[in-house]
Amino acid sequence: MAISTPLSTENQTIVRRDANYHPSIWKDEYLQSIPTQFQGDTYKARADRLKEEVRNLVNIGDDDVLSKLELIDTLERLGIYYHFEDEIHNILQNIHNHGYMDKNQDLYTTSLKFIYLRQHGFDVPQDIFKTFMDDQGKFKGELSKDINAMLYLYEASYLSTPKDDIMDEARDFSTKYLKEYAEKNNDNNEFLKKLVIHSLQLPLRWKVVSLEARWFIDMYENKQDMNPTLLQFAKLDYNILQAIHLEDLKYTSRWWKSTSLVEKLSFARDRLVENYIWSLGVTFEPHLQYSRRVNTKVNALITVIDDVYDVYGTLDELNLFTDIVERWDVNAIDELPEYMKICFLTLFNSVNDMGYDALKNHNLNIIHYLRNTWVVLCKAYLKESIWYNNGYIPTLDEYLENACNSIADPTMLIHAYASYSNPLTTEAFEYLETNPNIVRFSSMILRLSDDLGTSSDELKRGDNPKSIQCYMHEKGVSEEKAREYISLFSE
Repeated sequence: MAISTPLSTENQTIVRRDANYHPSIWKDEYLQSIPTQFQGDTYKARADRLKEEVRNLVNIGDDDVLSKLELIDTLERLGIYYHFEDEIHNILQNIHNHGYMDKNQDLYTTSLKFIYLRQHGFDVPQDIFKTFMDDQGKFKGELSKDINAMLYLYEASYLSTPKDDIMDEARDFSTKYLKEYAEKNNDNNEFLKKLVIHSLQLPLRWKVVSLEARWFIDMYENKQDMNPTLLQFAKLDYNILQAIHLEDLKYTSRWWKSTSLVEKLSFARDRLVENYIWSLGVTFEPHLQYSRRVNTKVNALITVIDDVYDVYGTLDELNLFTDIVERWDVNAIDELPEYMKICFLTLFNSVNDMGYDALKNHNLNIIHYLRNTWVVLCKAYLKESIWYNNGYIPTLDEYLENACNSIADPTMLIHAYASYSNPLTTEAFEYLETNPNIVRFSSMILRLSDDLGTSSDELKRGDNPKSIQCYMHEKGVSEEKAREYISLFSE
């Protein structure tokens, strides 16, 4: 529960909220002490040898379309596909160029084909599934006997576009029979049963690559037709990647400690490791180390500044902080209360460091783009604070209009682009500043998903109403009905 903490000043008592966030269990001293294995020339040489053996499997394997697609599926699930992106693209290009609409292939093959062609940017219409449907536009009942086909039809349905009505039917049809199989199957195929249950929990499209790879490596080891070379390379590559990720974490932990934000802003969340895992979910590949480190810093700063607005700052302080961020004037920090000075200076220095890197490496001044996205974010946070302090509950539309910025997705995206892309272009930054629909809608989904998972806890801490409460207030419905609506709306 939120606690109000009175602070006496010379003229008045300021009442501040305290969210009582639990302290981080990941101390810098502990993180620095974790030994880093799987580094050095010996591991690299072994990995290079195994990688070439896998490359030979990809290049000279069976010409059968299904065999190729199953190999791609295994590479993707094991998390080693990024080593063979050119080879995978060539295979898929060949499939796309030579009869990808072949009506003689079964549903399992067609579903695999649809998944990986769409996932890799090839144009594949939903009509590829029409041959498996009856005159009423329903999938033929006898197809349900092939559980592999059901599993990959289900996965394919999560690569649909808004007008893909066939894929909606595919999801309903496959989900029904997969659930029945998971509950009642007697075929003793434990591998397939576990795969089905795992996919029903969360489709592949929504999974984090590194986490899925770790789970599937154990699964694949017990698969009857497992390829030992693939397994050995997947295990070694995972361990090498983990060593790289640990070095990233140690680096960002040293930076985080050096900011003194945890010490000076004790009311805020200390979530450096969690923020690193978030970044890792977006960019896990070894060559994207700089991007992971930058995005971890950005996410950590977003978390702290969110707590400044949501938990601790008074409206006068928050207005002043927002104004100084907009002015981007380091000389104005003396106007801020002590706890805000170090917060602003850390933000100022971090953004300018990123801008310096971009100017040095890409000959492009991006500081004003980075600054602008922080201004938009702080203004969105400020609006929510004003709503809270005035006891105002916005309509759902009002809430979402602001929440698409306050969720910080646009802020993270601009920094991700700045740290990831080569080359950087003015046109791309200007496009991102328009908050295009792909950014806006993804931000909305993230906001609503977050609300469904955390809004009750946040309200107990004294936070402003979330989408669920806004809909309840606007429509006069129960929390259960509001959650049901928000859940459907977010899909």
